[in-house]
Amino acid sequence: MNEIHGLAVHAAGAQLLAYKYDAGELKPNEVEVRISHCGVCFSDIHLIDNDWGISKYPFIPGHEIVGTVTAVGSSVTDRAAGERVGIGWQADSCGVCEWCRQGDEHLCAKAQPTCVGRNGGYADSVRVNAKFAIPVPKVLESENVAPLLCAGITVYSPLRNHGIRPSSRVGIIGIGGLGHIGLQFAKAFGAEVTAFSTSKDKEEEAKTLGAHHFVNTRDTGALKKIAGSFDFLLSTVSADQDWQAYVNALRPKGTICVVGAAPSPLQIQAFSLISGQKAISGSPTGSPRDLHEMLDVAARHNVKAITEKFAMAKANDAVAKVKKNQVRYRAVLAN
Repeated sequence: MNEIHGLAVHAAGAQLLAYKYDAGELKPNEVEVRISHCGVCFSDIHLIDNDWGISKYPFIPGHEIVGTVTAVGSSVTDRAAGERVGIGWQADSCGVCEWCRQGDEHLCAKAQPTCVGRNGGYADSVRVNAKFAIPVPKVLESENVAPLLCAGITVYSPLRNHGIRPSSRVGIIGIGGLGHIGLQFAKAFGAEVTAFSTSKDKEEEAKTLGAHHFVNTRDTGALKKIAGSFDFLLSTVSADQDWQAYVNALRPKGTICVVGAAPSPLQIQAFSLISGQKAISGSPTGSPRDLHEMLDVAARHNVKAITEKFAMAKANDAVAKVKKNQVRYRAVLAN
């Protein structure tokens, strides 16, 4: 047997318990990775609690994985044993559809998440399609890079794919697990960066992370003052917002991109989009191509997650703190 040991949840909302499974024979296109670190993403919490109705129990959560390749499938030529790699939300795709062929594997209808219907990274090892095991630059520390594999790519991809450049005026809405990384990447793109937060006490830290300006979103007057100011707004929060105020804050041809899932429908006046040729978009994770690029940019511009480390055996403690929003900003498990 090829046993992998980890911590699994056996019912919605239950505690993680020791668990082992037989991984079977290594497939020709797979690598096996010995895990050193795994981030605790809020998506893991949703899967543990079955908030999305897609969880299949028992399963091992975790999809912000850093580790070392220990075995390589017979058809894999671009990964090698001993190589440090990172694995994010996605573990596989069909490889032949329109989206896979053009390098947008994350949009594949048959995309396989790392811990949905399979076992993820709260474990000693994991197996994935080698295409989704991304080499990690040497200068990046495993603990700080693990959250980049999901949170990082979630904010990097929209900045990259919406053409952010030094002339862009960018706002990052929410300075939490996603937003604190978004500020760093927006700065790396050379943009003029504004942080939006309900927490006035985050202003100094936000500016340290890359923000040139800070807006307290509890101050309705401050939101009115910035009308017509931004080319791009990235919303990282999972709470309802005054979306119309943010549309009003856009310059002509500006875009709001949503990566945090607010619970209620977005309420927008249609004419406010039409008159300024403005847009609202969404963005999921990113492709392997984007992950490669993001890690390279992070290495060159010293972008890293602010983390709190927990021993893998203390995963339940980490999950409990994440649920209560008591981690600043990303919990990471370490073997």
